[in-house]
Amino acid sequence: MIANVLTIAGTDPSGGAGIQADIKTMSALGAYACSVVTAVVAQNTCGVRSFQALDPDFVADQIDSVLEDVRIDAVKIGMIANAGIARAVSDRLRHHAARNIVLDPVMVAKSGHALLDPEAVSALREALVPLATVITPNLPEAAVLLNRPDDWSTATMTAALPDLLSLGSEYVLLKGGHLEGAHSTDLLAGPEGIQTLRAPRITTTNDHGTGCTLSSAISALLPHHDMAEAVTRAKAYLHAVLAQSDALDVGHGHGPVHHFHALWASDG
Repeated sequence: MIANVLTIAGTDPSGGAGIQADIKTMSALGAYACSVVTAVVAQNTCGVRSFQALDPDFVADQIDSVLEDVRIDAVKIGMIANAGIARAVSDRLRHHAARNIVLDPVMVAKSGHALLDPEAVSALREALVPLATVITPNLPEAAVLLNRPDDWSTATMTAALPDLLSLGSEYVLLKGGHLEGAHSTDLLAGPEGIQTLRAPRITTTNDHGTGCTLSSAISALLPHHDMAEAVTRAKAYLHAVLAQSDALDVGHGHGPVHHFHALWASDG
């Protein structure tokens, strides 16, 4: 079965993050990608200039138009922009009994530009996190979700997992990429306990859209694998596309990862 996966997120004209990265990732991993746009973003590899959030009712209408017609096997939620969109997404996904929901709580672009209104954090926390099968915060995002200082170590990452799970998702993948060290360490927590996932850290400036890519990879894999296997395979995919990212020459800032490295290599 080819899985149908829906991404609900903002755009990236430069193609490295947002819905464009989501569709590339899902396609590279053998899923059919559908999409709902929440915000139109003016950005490139150097940063975000501005964005326009869409009307929440229009976002809801997009979701209905897909889910009333297409069997959706998993959903990835990225940039939601504001509280109204968060509530609209939650309402429609609950209405359609969506499953395998991967929530990437996008709050700040790699350039440091805010992608979520401050008043929307509580809406994301209360309306979307309890709906999610898994949330995939990085350390700054986890600090905001828990209203705690953004001061982390591997020990405090482990200690924070029960508090993150108490927000209501079934699983939490806490990403440790912001820590220093030769390895990037993520922690997956859920009903089976805690699993540690490590990968050698890759030195490259082509790391635009890594969070979008990882969460989209999980959503593409969840229809075929349990959570631990889906996350393990998704992290392996992210490591591979980062390792091959220097083959691309896109932009003057944080370039994209190479989503299609395996396909392009096999095509010569």
